[in-house]
Amino acid sequence: MTDLETPVATPSRTGALRRAAPALLGYAAVRALGLIALAVWSTAHGKSAHKLLTARWDSLWYTRVAGLGYGYEVRLPNGDVHSNLAFFPLLPWLERLVSAITPLSYADAGLLVSTLASLAAAWGIFAVADHVYGLRAGVCAALVWAVLPVGIVQSMAYSESLFTALAAWSLYAVLTGRWPTAGLLAALAGLTRPVGLAVVAAVWVAAITSFLRDRSTPATDGARAWPRALGMLLAPLGAAGYVLWVGHRTGKGPLGYLDVQAGWRNGFDGGYAFARFVGDKFTSFPSALAGVGLIVGVALIVWLYVTCVRQGQPLPLLVYAGVVTALALCASSYFGSKPRLLLPAFPLLLPLALALARLRTSRSALVLGGVAVASAVYGAFWLNGSGPP
Repeated sequence: MTDLETPVATPSRTGALRRAAPALLGYAAVRALGLIALAVWSTAHGKSAHKLLTARWDSLWYTRVAGLGYGYEVRLPNGDVHSNLAFFPLLPWLERLVSAITPLSYADAGLLVSTLASLAAAWGIFAVADHVYGLRAGVCAALVWAVLPVGIVQSMAYSESLFTALAAWSLYAVLTGRWPTAGLLAALAGLTRPVGLAVVAAVWVAAITSFLRDRSTPATDGARAWPRALGMLLAPLGAAGYVLWVGHRTGKGPLGYLDVQAGWRNGFDGGYAFARFVGDKFTSFPSALAGVGLIVGVALIVWLYVTCVRQGQPLPLLVYAGVVTALALCASSYFGSKPRLLLPAFPLLLPLALALARLRTSRSALVLGGVAVASAVYGAFWLNGSGPP
């Protein structure tokens, strides 16, 4: 585990890009394969792949924020109110900016932002894994993230890629002792998704741990305390600022954002609703197979996290992955979207990346290639389904 107090010498930007090139080229190839599969599948079923990527489900809500600002809401027959205040502002801000300086529509601007952000996320994941476990593990980590069954979301006009990029680079900044940078990136992550809380928690826990270590080491230079304090100060500003603004706009105070989420029937119940959802699957034989699959999936996630702990992952990665996982699994609604909500939890993939890194290059390439093909086909099928990812 790297000492978080000592900034680590890193190569120049050109050198860093050259080192990350295999990971980025491999990532781009996997995503291109996924898009080709989506285009073929969508055309065969009379649908537009472009529309699926840019103008359905959450992407529509983001483009409405970009074009109309906040205040749009939909009242459902059952009385629920879906307000666009539930969607954090950084992605729509970027969509508006890109659309203002290019001929692109808000939707296409969102697709461009997501595409660039996905490459930045892959690079950030590589950088973290390379820093902790070495070059081969870094390349494998970026590729494992690319070949996830829900990897197609990385190519949509959604906020997952943008958030993961900011989170990964914030964590990398923590690991290399760049506290103000870590805090600034955490603040931007907090403006992107509610789960930005996970990045804030990682920065704070790492900084507090460093302060405690300083107290037990009298010889430590006290001048290094202020960058950590600045990082801690910056980290929560994005999420806190937006949540407080929503509370002010709705007239419901600091908890106003929770009321907005309640209108979507979304909240945090410790996993009770999800457990009931899984239990309901065992009412008939066909659905029971899905229930078994969900239980196996949750068990795999827990096993991966335990493996991360046993392998001695740095504390910031464990805190971040733990909070992302807890928020995803314990949300009270949108059960079909949980795989997507887990997409930013990339430290869970590091044990798999390490296992692949230990194989011969030909074998790891064969495994990743086979999974990439399966992921591309599944992503095309999934995105052409009736519900949102």
